[in-house]
Amino acid sequence: MVHLLREIALGSANDGQLFHTERRKTLNVSEDQLKTSHRFYDCLYWDLFMAIPFITACIAIVKSSTLWMIIYIATSVLIFAIVVFKFFCTHCPHYVQSENTLKCMFVRWVPRYFEPKPGPYDLLEKAVVAAVLLIWVAFPLYWLYLDRGLLAIYIVSLIVLIATIRRYECGRCIHFHCPTNTVPEDVRKRFLEVYPHQTNGLS
Repeated sequence: MVHLLREIALGSANDGQLFHTERRKTLNVSEDQLKTSHRFYDCLYWDLFMAIPFITACIAIVKSSTLWMIIYIATSVLIFAIVVFKFFCTHCPHYVQSENTLKCMFVRWVPRYFEPKPGPYDLLEKAVVAAVLLIWVAFPLYWLYLDRGLLAIYIVSLIVLIATIRRYECGRCIHFHCPTNTVPEDVRKRFLEVYPHQTNGLS
């Protein structure tokens, strides 16, 4: 009887372990809950989140000038599709390990048109990325100041976007060279032991 109960208990434990293993596979996470890949819905979620401050800025600018709104949109494309891609994204494991098109938290189905650069950032790359992001944030402030309601939406949506990424992504991200990554060192080591192929994009 004791032997039978032990077998049942072991069977339940194994079933539970299998469930959690399958759940991790479904969620695209590692043993430590690090995100090993991003789904289409992740990309859709974050892009919609990013659209809030962007559309708010466009509305504020177009009230005064359609031309300046077009310039703002063109500047945004230049910053994110060229500068950020070139100096930031090329170091990310999701970029490095993509085959034909990207599948990251912000970009889907876009070709990898810059050469991957696995490894840490240098000072110039960090400075360039920080500078262009500050330019992007500051660009529409003049027009937003003319409409305090839109300015409030813009500022709050940016703060919530950054705080949400910080809380739900930075502590689970496998891009360990990112300056905002908060994954503990011991978790990084365990991850690289389980996924040694990831060292191509992480070290």
